[in-house]
Amino acid sequence: METNPHNSTVSSQSANDISLADLVKKIKSFTQYLRSKLLLIVLTGLLGLISGLVYSIFKKPEYRAVYTFVLEEEEKGGLGQYAGLASLAGIDVSGGGGGIFHGDNILELYKSRNMISKTLLSTAIFNGKPQKLIDRYIEFNNLRKKWEDKSTLKNISFNGNPDSFNRLQDSIIIDLTKTINKSALNVDKPDKKLSIIEVDVFSKDELFAKEFANNIVNTVNSFYVLTKTKKQLQNVTILQKQADSVKSILNSSIVGVASAADASPNANPALSILRVPSQRRQIDVQTSTAVYAEIVKNLELSKIQLRKETPLIQAIDTPVLPLMVNKLGKIKASILGFMAGVFLACMGATVRKISTKIIN
Repeated sequence: METNPHNSTVSSQSANDISLADLVKKIKSFTQYLRSKLLLIVLTGLLGLISGLVYSIFKKPEYRAVYTFVLEEEEKGGLGQYAGLASLAGIDVSGGGGGIFHGDNILELYKSRNMISKTLLSTAIFNGKPQKLIDRYIEFNNLRKKWEDKSTLKNISFNGNPDSFNRLQDSIIIDLTKTINKSALNVDKPDKKLSIIEVDVFSKDELFAKEFANNIVNTVNSFYVLTKTKKQLQNVTILQKQADSVKSILNSSIVGVASAADASPNANPALSILRVPSQRRQIDVQTSTAVYAEIVKNLELSKIQLRKETPLIQAIDTPVLPLMVNKLGKIKASILGFMAGVFLACMGATVRKISTKIIN
């Protein structure tokens, strides 16, 4: 039996028309259903509006301290032509220390537990009085009140040497470090092509935000510079000790030459044995002079390399009171609350209608 292509096309178009008609019908039905629930949707939206308004009134403002600085580092290989000369004396001036601390890795230092805990245990001036940052953090977060029922935490202190802290003190510091790292500290490069780094600290306490930003930048940057230059600084220290030692020997040799000359002021030229002590002293002076000159040259090269490998960290903007305030306005909070309430009401009504239809 032959099939008419025209009839097949008409049947397909009819099916599409029916599907489109069903879709329009369903949309109208759903719209009418939402209209029937209009009062519930409006009331839920008003409830959300009131909730957003109350939230904006009672939520404490969050202060933002911003510290920006530029980090500039020298490229490797600045004194490659002199590395061979220095290596003869057993000194490495070809490269600095800490390859893992090169470039953007300084950003990871700010997130490390060690750097944040050191910053928390540092001291700053609040209202004219010195106070540890960790004590200030515990104070404005009312953690002491939460610890009153726990005898082990009630009178806990963070004074003294951090290396001698007990398990409980260390666990509190770790918890506070995680909290700060997660919600209070943000470190990033606004422009990936530039060497400008921005450190943001968020806190309910304005003074804490300012001092924490300043202290963590100083702590991390000092550690970064020390690590980058540690190897080269050791080279300079070793060369300086060698130079001082050889200089002392050279001075002794010069005094020895003079003493030998004074011992036989009118030596008989025919007796060569009388000239031996003076000649030995002169050889010692010449040898010490050559060694001292070479060490001093290597010392100066090492100092130049140390200056080249020391990163340049220059502050651009530091936190200044009053700090920026991140606070959700009443109007914005009310609008967002109303929209959230309407959305939840519509979703709830839709889910209820679908579930009822499936059950029926």
